[in-house]
Amino acid sequence: MVRVRLPSATVNGLTARWQFRLGPDGLPAPAPGEAGGLQEVGISPLAARLLMVRGIRSASAASLFMDPRLSQLHDPSLIPDLDRAAERIVAAIKAKEKIVIYGDYDVDGITASAILFHLCRTIDAACDVSTYVPHRIDEGYGLNPEAIRELAAAGAKVIVSVDCGVTAVEPARVAKECAVDLVITDHHHPPEREADLPDAYAVVHPRRPGADRDRYPFGELCGAGVAYKLAWRMATVACGGSKVSKDLRELLVELLTFAALGTIADVVPLLGENRVLARFGLVRAKGSPLTGLRALVEASGLAGEKIGEMEVGFRLGPRLNAAGRMGHAREAVELFTTATGERAAEIARALSRQNDERREVERAIFERACEMAEAAGMTGPDRRAIVLAHQDWHAGVVGIACSRLVERYHRPVILMQTRDGSCHGSGRSIDGFNLHAGLTHCADHLDRFGGHTMAAGLHLSEPKLPAFVDAFTAYANSAIGAELLSACVRIDCEAVAAELTVPGVYELDRLGPFGAGNPTPQVLVRAVRIMERGTMGTGAKHLSLRLRPDGAGQNAREWRCVAWGWGDRAESIAVGATADVVIRPRVSTFSGTARVEPEVVDIAIRG
Repeated sequence: MVRVRLPSATVNGLTARWQFRLGPDGLPAPAPGEAGGLQEVGISPLAARLLMVRGIRSASAASLFMDPRLSQLHDPSLIPDLDRAAERIVAAIKAKEKIVIYGDYDVDGITASAILFHLCRTIDAACDVSTYVPHRIDEGYGLNPEAIRELAAAGAKVIVSVDCGVTAVEPARVAKECAVDLVITDHHHPPEREADLPDAYAVVHPRRPGADRDRYPFGELCGAGVAYKLAWRMATVACGGSKVSKDLRELLVELLTFAALGTIADVVPLLGENRVLARFGLVRAKGSPLTGLRALVEASGLAGEKIGEMEVGFRLGPRLNAAGRMGHAREAVELFTTATGERAAEIARALSRQNDERREVERAIFERACEMAEAAGMTGPDRRAIVLAHQDWHAGVVGIACSRLVERYHRPVILMQTRDGSCHGSGRSIDGFNLHAGLTHCADHLDRFGGHTMAAGLHLSEPKLPAFVDAFTAYANSAIGAELLSACVRIDCEAVAAELTVPGVYELDRLGPFGAGNPTPQVLVRAVRIMERGTMGTGAKHLSLRLRPDGAGQNAREWRCVAWGWGDRAESIAVGATADVVIRPRVSTFSGTARVEPEVVDIAIRG
């Protein structure tokens, strides 16, 4: 994304520099009040401008974005090797062969495992299918040879990986040696060359290298999205044609919720197919017949509530991840596959307790890592990456602590636990820096690594740590410009007060669900007067403001706004001052009456 400074009058925000987002065509959104030719779609000028900065400038594209349809999902058979995988698994179901679904220990892997498990059991309730998820600490990420041998010895004839395996060359060799048909389904960075893929029965990946690399129209599916596509094709194979039976059709609709959870939690771009999966899956989450999901929703205090991307990201997802971080993810997989009744409720309550424990551990890691990073000089402009290891840190929690350090110091962060001469941990990145590419550059120092542009896991021997820190820091110093080292508030477009009505703000919900690639709308409103300020919440942690468009007169509409976590900045905001504000439009119904109550992202006091 190209960054553009706003006019000088608005670059003195209290917390960050401000930059307009640009569309894929390099152009910003039109000026307030303009709809850029999208009036015929029947949406407000503000919604139209938000669409345009997302690259949607035609009426037909706008209609599909605002009202997506399941028919927008692409034919699963276009994914390389997917048909071969579907046919082998269905044949195994019919032959009563033992099938093991081998998943990752995060939300994406858990939901992907559940999707294929339920599909197999619906094709044949008596089929011999089970799940396996490695222990995060003892086994590490992905397929491992010893687990393959043990599963083969226990009778597995088909092992299906979900959300892992695209680089698992040695485990694939072991599977072949054990006469097991290994079906790999994954979405992580594949090898550059087809010859470097694992020698498996099938390697299902939307961006599989080789002649078919670009055959599939959408390469950004998460692991659960790939599993959903495989499940869809398995259903048609099992039914002998393009039509599927009523029970399989109904199941595929309900499994959209699992696909949505994986898609949102794995932070893949919420565009294209991902947005369709997330939109339709979230709609069904509230009344889902899936027993484990209902139990988790209730344990999360969301019974009867609308389930949106925020609830997945901050309530449901962390509880599922807590199992793999603090214990073993097999209980979370059990919750979404075989658990019923009191057992499902018991697991869901345990996940909530583990999540509470995780928060305490995360806080301790974060505080200690901040001290270490500052003491080591890793937070200054000449050291553009933080790489730390400590024996007391929990390897399952360091990834979340990384994210908090990224927010504070605005640079890529890698945190690891040292144990038995090895370092094992995770990294998180900033926009503009490819973490996976950085690790690839330093691969000579690592035993193994994998992940995405923004997040990755890694393992190395402790004696190599100093050399790795130096190599990774040097790479980050060369790849990260100074402008990336400070917080940046990205603004979609400008808005005027008249556009921010209750109906107008509700209309913006149709642009959701929001997340990576489709961010929550943030708009700039110029020249508002600060009529009142105060603090709220425990410890006066949050800032409450009353704002009025400047020059609008005594009877102008005023907004009550909240700036979360800004309580300590209250004294820097003078009542009566005029300011430009960046807000997230919101509607509150707390008092029984719907009213616009924006969230303040940043404020620039006019001098």
